[in-house]
Amino acid sequence: MKQEYSYEIDNPILSSQTKQDLWETGFGLQKVDGLKPSLYMVELAKEQIVGKLSYEQVYQQITKYHEEIDDSTKEADIVSLRIVELLSRSGFKFAPVTLKAIHKDLFLGLLPQGVPLGEYRPYNLRKDEPILGGDSVIYDDYRTIAASLAYDFEQESQFNYQGKTLEEMVEHLQRFISGIWQIHPFGEGNTRTVTVFMIKYLRVLGFEIDNSPFKEKARYFRDALVLDNATVAKKNSIYLTRFFETILLDKHHLLSSRQMFEEVLGIEK
Repeated sequence: MKQEYSYEIDNPILSSQTKQDLWETGFGLQKVDGLKPSLYMVELAKEQIVGKLSYEQVYQQITKYHEEIDDSTKEADIVSLRIVELLSRSGFKFAPVTLKAIHKDLFLGLLPQGVPLGEYRPYNLRKDEPILGGDSVIYDDYRTIAASLAYDFEQESQFNYQGKTLEEMVEHLQRFISGIWQIHPFGEGNTRTVTVFMIKYLRVLGFEIDNSPFKEKARYFRDALVLDNATVAKKNSIYLTRFFETILLDKHHLLSSRQMFEEVLGIEK
């Protein structure tokens, strides 16, 4: 007789340590845009970690705080919460549409007017980067975003990880993630969106991830992505390699922004 197995709702009961790790990751990733969560949000996170509050209750209380007391940390608070929610779920689809879904989930109600939510930007970007001495990465032209992502995802889906050493896998993943970031498909929030996608994808591939660099070195990570995608004269991949080796190969690189600026520009940060 055929044995039947039923599906279960994907609503994992996470340990307090896992929840704390996710909250610290969510808070840390706000540093890529120079943001910092409110002290009240940190206290609410502690309540959620020990099981006293649900995500919905945290959202209700922090929204009331923003409406009645101080909304200057609204983006950092809300996006941190949404990162924790997304990383608490195991569902994942390897496709560009997932990037759109993550962007929409993270930034609903938070983007400046004119910045599309969960859709590719309809304009070109530049951003003065201190680590490049004020130059900008050359991001994808907005007209080729969809085609570029489709190509990168197709190439990744065809890559055979079998028979590769762990070091070869990590080197390949570094190129893939850096390439997606260089496309910069959205008007705002690209690094946080790509990072959430990356963490979920690495889990699907079976990697054990050291999340501590995301908590403590998120700005280093963004600057390393900038250097990896700079023009030929300024391109330098060593800093991004160190980051990936730290989170995936258990290597203990310093990941110092000060050292990066001194080595790249000859100035102290």
